[in-house]
Amino acid sequence: MYQGKALRLEFEQDESRSLCLRDRLLVLTAPETPAEETVRTMVDAWYRKQAAVIVRERSLECHRMMSGEGIPLPPITIRAMKTRWGSYSYRTGRITLNLNLVKAPPECLDYVIIHELCHIKVRHHGPDFWRMVGLYAPDYPSLRRQLQQYI
Repeated sequence: MYQGKALRLEFEQDESRSLCLRDRLLVLTAPETPAEETVRTMVDAWYRKQAAVIVRERSLECHRMMSGEGIPLPPITIRAMKTRWGSYSYRTGRITLNLNLVKAPPECLDYVIIHELCHIKVRHHGPDFWRMVGLYAPDYPSLRRQLQQYI
C-alpha cells in the first residue's frame, strides 16, 4: 500500500539495484532475483524515503491551515511504531509519526498531523481537544476508523 492505493511489486533484471514507482507498480531491479529479506529491506528504505518527503509537505500544509492557532511547527520524527499513529512529547517538543502512515491515504496522514499539532495546545483528549481537531479535520471519526487497516 502507498498513500491509500495498492501497489504491485515487480522484479526486473538489471545490473543496478533500485526500487522505483511506476504508476501503480513498485519496480525492483537487481542483477538476480533478491532474497525475501533483501526485498523487505529495500521496500522499507523506499517507504522511509517517501515518508520523509510526504510528511514534510503535509506537515507544512497542516501547519499553514492551523496558522491562526499560533502553534509552532515542531521537529517531526518518523519511525516504525506498533500501536500508535503519532505522539507529541511535551518534554522534547517533538512530534513522532508512524512510518505506516505513508501507506494510508493523505487525508489520514493530515488527520494525525493535525491531531498531534492540537496536543501542543490541549494536552488531553477531552472535549476541547476534539473540538479543535474537528475544526481542521471535520471527518476525523471516519479517518480514525480508516487508519485501522494500515497498522
